[in-house]
Amino acid sequence: MKKFEKSFTQQESIPQAGIEAAVEVMRSGRLHRYNTLPDEKSETDLLELEFADYMGLSYCLACASGGYALHIAMRAAGVEAGDKVLCNAFTLAPVPGAIHNSGAVPVLVDVAEDYCIDLDDLERKAADSGARYFMLSHMRGHLADMDRIMQICERYDLFLIEDCAHTMGASWNGKMSGTFGDIACFSTQTYKHVNSGEGGFLTTRHPEIMARAIIHSGSYMLFERHFAAPPKELFEQIRYETPNYSGRMDNLRAAILRPQIADLDNQCQRWNARYRILETQFNDSEVIHIPARSEKEQFVASSIQFSVPGFSRKQILQLVANCAERGVILKWFGDEEPRDYTSRYDSWRYIEEIPQLPQTKQILSTLLDMRIPLTFSEEDCQLLGEIICEEAVKISDR
Repeated sequence: MKKFEKSFTQQESIPQAGIEAAVEVMRSGRLHRYNTLPDEKSETDLLELEFADYMGLSYCLACASGGYALHIAMRAAGVEAGDKVLCNAFTLAPVPGAIHNSGAVPVLVDVAEDYCIDLDDLERKAADSGARYFMLSHMRGHLADMDRIMQICERYDLFLIEDCAHTMGASWNGKMSGTFGDIACFSTQTYKHVNSGEGGFLTTRHPEIMARAIIHSGSYMLFERHFAAPPKELFEQIRYETPNYSGRMDNLRAAILRPQIADLDNQCQRWNARYRILETQFNDSEVIHIPARSEKEQFVASSIQFSVPGFSRKQILQLVANCAERGVILKWFGDEEPRDYTSRYDSWRYIEEIPQLPQTKQILSTLLDMRIPLTFSEEDCQLLGEIICEEAVKISDR
């Protein structure tokens, strides 16, 4: 019986150019983003300019984490305690956590069969809740129909914050993920599309929002040293009104990230080649379901999600265990208990009124997830697919 021998948490090495740049930063001792000579651009400044250029936007702020970027996005948008914020019921815990951190109230929206937010439920809840804000999580790299999303946002005057932690480099109908909303937040945590251990970006097309975000990030009165930023005149009043939440990125992480951003499109192609191998095998299986993706979606698949329809809780746990015995690590999003990076929406008990979402529970009840690190070869992915399909068939035949 074939087994898989590689680690699901081992990432590729930081590019040599990033290692050399990081060593240079350490030799200089100037790790803090504002420790610069007059008119000098730090590594963090250069990273912000380069990512803004990659996104086709004017404004970019490098942050200590993606979750921190979500937090100050809420603050910079003007969210206040008690405000209602629409968000996916199927997402990772930092998303409702950022809403709670702002004092706002999450309004959870169902998941659809394609693992994206349910657009019919979104429209209903946008109409009924009175929410003015919408934090859209492109969960595990799945892009919903962004044309309809924007129609709903326009119809109900929703301020859209895109959580692009899993869609850096992706696009919908040729338009980049993160350029639809009023604000977008990205993650550079180890298991995302670029790796600095922890880190993130906030991007926006709105100058006043970026000015507030820069002050929130902990710029003190050093905002003039930001280059992917609005003119200094815009800070004149904002600097008095905006609290400092200190969550800056440092030059060491920025140095590590810059060559990765430069090579991002190539890395995206490598991930998708591996995803397609697994997708083909799952499509050929009689017991595994994987949703078809829209031709408008140019995704970046650093993980894969699939369902085993009709499997009971016992069968799901058996499949996860059997695959683990053969070296394949699967995560189950339908578990009642939070485990690893997965948690079901009804485990977020800090939300005062958790809704009953039977559709979401049903879909998550058979939904499995697997990382696809680039340390796996295409041959590795072929083997992974074979093992998962074999074990799923064995359990379904019992």
